[in-house]
Amino acid sequence: MRTLKKIGALLLVLVTLLIIIIGIFAYTLKPDYSGEKKLVGLQEVVNVYYDDYGIPHIYGENEKDAFRTLGYVHAQDRLWQMELLRRIASGGLSEVFGKDLIGTDKFFLSLGIADASKITASKVDVNDEGVILAKAYLDGINQFINEGPTPVEFYLTGIDKREFVLEDIYNTIGYMAFSFAMAHKTDPLLTSINANLGPQYLKDLHVGSTVDTEWIKNYNPAPKDTIQNNLTAAVNKALSVLDIPLFEGSNSWVIAPEKTKNGKVIFANDPHIGFSQPSVWFEAHVETPTYSKYGYHIAGIPFPLLGHNRKLAYGLTMFENDDVDFYYEQNNPANENQYLSKNGYVDYEIVHKTIHVKDADDVQFSYKRSDHGPILNGIADQVQGDRPIAMSWVYTEMENKVIDALYGLSHSNNLAEFKKSLPKIHAPGLNIMYGDNEGNVAWFATAQLYKIPDSVNTKLIYEVNKGLSLERELLDFNENPQAINPPNNFVYSANNQPDSIAGMLYPGYYLPENRGKRIVSLLEPKDDWDISAASEMITDVISSVEPDIVSNLAKYLDVSLLSENGLKAIDSLKMWSGDYNLSSIEATVYNRWIYYLLENTFEDELDEELFNQFLSTHFMKRLIAPLSKDENSVWWDNVNTTNVSENMKDIVNLSFMEAIASLEKDFGNNVNQWRWERVHSIEHGHPIGQIAALRSFFNVGPFPIHGSREVINNLAFAYDDTGFYKTTSGPSTRRVIDFSDVENSISILPTGQSGNPLSKHYRDQAEMYVNGEFRKMMMNKEEIKKSKEILTFKPKD
Repeated sequence: MRTLKKIGALLLVLVTLLIIIIGIFAYTLKPDYSGEKKLVGLQEVVNVYYDDYGIPHIYGENEKDAFRTLGYVHAQDRLWQMELLRRIASGGLSEVFGKDLIGTDKFFLSLGIADASKITASKVDVNDEGVILAKAYLDGINQFINEGPTPVEFYLTGIDKREFVLEDIYNTIGYMAFSFAMAHKTDPLLTSINANLGPQYLKDLHVGSTVDTEWIKNYNPAPKDTIQNNLTAAVNKALSVLDIPLFEGSNSWVIAPEKTKNGKVIFANDPHIGFSQPSVWFEAHVETPTYSKYGYHIAGIPFPLLGHNRKLAYGLTMFENDDVDFYYEQNNPANENQYLSKNGYVDYEIVHKTIHVKDADDVQFSYKRSDHGPILNGIADQVQGDRPIAMSWVYTEMENKVIDALYGLSHSNNLAEFKKSLPKIHAPGLNIMYGDNEGNVAWFATAQLYKIPDSVNTKLIYEVNKGLSLERELLDFNENPQAINPPNNFVYSANNQPDSIAGMLYPGYYLPENRGKRIVSLLEPKDDWDISAASEMITDVISSVEPDIVSNLAKYLDVSLLSENGLKAIDSLKMWSGDYNLSSIEATVYNRWIYYLLENTFEDELDEELFNQFLSTHFMKRLIAPLSKDENSVWWDNVNTTNVSENMKDIVNLSFMEAIASLEKDFGNNVNQWRWERVHSIEHGHPIGQIAALRSFFNVGPFPIHGSREVINNLAFAYDDTGFYKTTSGPSTRRVIDFSDVENSISILPTGQSGNPLSKHYRDQAEMYVNGEFRKMMMNKEEIKKSKEILTFKPKD
């Protein structure tokens, strides 16, 4: 017995010691928010004041010192995120996560982002101010790598830290650019539908724009009027498994002084990006004698994509323009390494790449390139069949000046300077939103656009030696969609169809009018906007379109076929305002009904695989409203049935009854239990949180959450047969800036500022975000200097 007690006591001591050792080890991995550090290359002392949410307020005597410090503090909270983002475009994910990511690495390597980044980085002017600051930022990152604690993810994955170079910045931007693109999800699918089912099936998908939807209107006065006011279904699936953010949509509106209570501009922006942990934005407030910006940074990029100071504010949404084209190539029957060009058969370029794979041998692979771009057969899973298909993408084909543009935007002092930098953004297509303390409001669709003949359908794969020529007639930036100080006294963007330009509606993968229509309906009648009203609007959860869809579909319901619960549900739906609050029963019924409607309408023609691809497209969201009033659509008939031709009434009734039956199965016969909070949730996943034992440590959530896709509080999800909607993307931040009181402008992040799970700021905003709450974006120096945590950087000899 005494021996057993001694063994027990010894084990207790050992366990206690192990806990202490683990605790000490974990403590050493936490970010430092106070104390003193020496930084190589620093000229003067830089003070970093951390506020209550871990946001650094960096005060330096010059910009180079400030950006060097920014790199260090950004890395200590987000080095792991920086590492992942730079690896995507350069085909480096398999080295971290193993053979399951080889397909993703092949795809991104074949896009040529890494090759283009290498060329761009080799040609930069080392004396350019933007390059100088970018390198100072990288130096700060690299000093943290050399001297700071190693994030726990590096230990768990077994990869080594390595220094960051200018090329990495361009690789991260390239990934961001491709994640905006929808063509890889859409064009092969539409081409297949057109070829296998016929043009009527394509026509009835309502892919094009119609005049009865809400467009973003142009207003571009003469310059003197303004100056005086001084990135594939398979690839996305792989990336979503990793919980790496994809850029998907966004809202923004800027209200002119004539419509605000205090006579100053109010700016609102909430970019919609895939949820992940850490969340995409790193907030940093930087002050020097020549630079002032409260900015939102992507990991590894020195200049903020969103920002404001006392003079101006800017933000972005996705333009959703079509900048990707697909071309069929014709191989030489006698030589598969040649293809038919306008000048006869010519050689493909053969590109060889190596992928490093964790716990396995390197993978060597090759792909072909035509003059149109990489041949995707065997690389992209959506590209099936023997006919070679090449992808042409504006981003890799033109000179890359995006870093110059971001530097210019972040250093602008007025509208004229700001606009001057915009033409340097050739891709990705962005809606850039602007407001300033002089009363100017503006929206600019930024991208290199070009003439597209009416005869060219950019959403289909072009036949051999047809389609859009690579020698394109480029449009001048002033021809892009834009609005500067329009007479309605506001500008907005919600990824919906922009107005016509250069005599055409520019093709794209625009989202439905739902959010845009709601935004306009709220902004137009009200002339006394303040920050409180704007913050309430940015969390609005009412659909302005879906009650009309219900009304259209309900006309076809045969109530004699419905159960008691079915009758209760449809009576309630007919009174629905489109509100997606947590207690809404109607929201749950509506989405079950729509899923079954889509399944019963489209899956018979498409088959399961193509139907799932269809569900991931933007045009599917645009299709629901017109489909609800198109009783003559060819899609209604179920091609799998014989001796009967189904119509809209058949499909609407079948789908509604299946929806009710599935809800009864999941939640019982009490309709009051069918609340939205039971099916709509949010969880911010970390790549390592995919391991069940580590999920609670790395992931944040889950939480039930109000909102839905295509309401202003756009919390998107994918439809599937489960009937449960795990939110995959939404507002990556919500910002409201009031130029009548800039120092009390407000914001929120989905989880927290830090990407280090050992930091107290890893998840400290998560519940505030779910509840629609905000915190202040501090800019008052005297208030900031009262911070309890101050990290001082001094020059290192």
